[in-house]
Amino acid sequence: MSRKIKGVWIAIASCVVTLGVVLIALNLTVGEKNIERQLERLYSTEDPQFRRAMGVLLGPQFLDGNKTEVLLNGDQIFPAMLQAIRKARRTVTFETYIYWSESIGREFADALAERSKAGINVHVLLDWVGSAKMEARYLEEMKRAGVQIERYHEPHWSHLARFNNRTHRKVLIVDGEVGFTGGVGIADQWRGNAQDSAHWRDTHFRVEGPVVAQMQAVFMDNWIKATGHVLHGEAYFPPLQPRGSDAAQMFSSSPTGGSESMRLMYLMAITAARQSIHLSSSYFVPEDLTIKALADASRRGVKVQVITPGGEIDTEVVRSASRARWGQLLEAGVQIAEYQPTMFHCKVLVVDGLLVSVGSTNFDNRSLRLNDEANLNVLSATFAQRQIEIFDADMRRSKPITLEAWRGRPWREKLIEHFASLFGYLL
Repeated sequence: MSRKIKGVWIAIASCVVTLGVVLIALNLTVGEKNIERQLERLYSTEDPQFRRAMGVLLGPQFLDGNKTEVLLNGDQIFPAMLQAIRKARRTVTFETYIYWSESIGREFADALAERSKAGINVHVLLDWVGSAKMEARYLEEMKRAGVQIERYHEPHWSHLARFNNRTHRKVLIVDGEVGFTGGVGIADQWRGNAQDSAHWRDTHFRVEGPVVAQMQAVFMDNWIKATGHVLHGEAYFPPLQPRGSDAAQMFSSSPTGGSESMRLMYLMAITAARQSIHLSSSYFVPEDLTIKALADASRRGVKVQVITPGGEIDTEVVRSASRARWGQLLEAGVQIAEYQPTMFHCKVLVVDGLLVSVGSTNFDNRSLRLNDEANLNVLSATFAQRQIEIFDADMRRSKPITLEAWRGRPWREKLIEHFASLFGYLL
């Protein structure tokens, strides 16, 4: 091979490598400036200014008159979701990250296809990575039935720089009147009642009332990005009457706009806390500012409790990265416990027995900076008390981690956790 040809190949290889590095960098960063300083504590969760600030800074206002129902584990979650789909009269909109095949995937595919055949407008948005294990025949069967299905950020040259931006949102809205959100995915490990390691522990929520319109708007956000089509009209946004007494807001975050909204919400809630913080987190890899906010809350007398997965976890590197960051929290008096029976997939924050935040968001950089996420915030002492009761029941099945035990970890564990923590921004 001549020197000239070799030079051409070297130049091409250099260009490919450079392009690859640029794409990786673009996939690991967002363009917006992130929050760098701790928020000043100006009010508590009970202060009317807290509700106003949450509405103004996060986007949608809190709306009164909602009814929120908690659903525990697959035995309660899946029947409620499937019943709502089967009763749909006009529209079904469904966005989720995990959708695999298996038996529950079959049930959802059949229910969605049946409604579409009955003349209902059914729209399904699946993340391309999260639904990678889904059998193609399920997609084809639903499409033949008339279901409009899109795969979010399927690999394409036009958006390779955004490939790492996944939709982790989990929303189901039926007739624009009933909404569901929480942590559950469409896979068989979510079946059952968390009775063993093969059946995960998770929480989902059923909502009626004015806030369902905000949930529908969250679905429309990514549907428009994926298709360019706007779904509107009374079939999707009907007039909504009060159904309960809860004040609620549904908001979203995305690297393409408002990437700091979710992190801001958590920081505002933690900073405003006066009495208690109960955090159920399936992937708990907090960054420095959040660690400081939680530690400061504990030092000023707030009872801070955190439940994370124990040995039963689907991603061991996340657990390692998480444990490496517990030192400052435990030193400040934060109580951390690891759930023992099975994978703990809950994503629930309760502050002062008043604010409840639930949805798809994890306490890690991927959720707070890289993914599209959505959370439902509810201001209700009654609803919050029920979530605390559930938290306490989970805590009884968890193993507390003391500062002494954390400090006494074997050196090999410490080394592995340290290296895992270095890549926390990817998790």
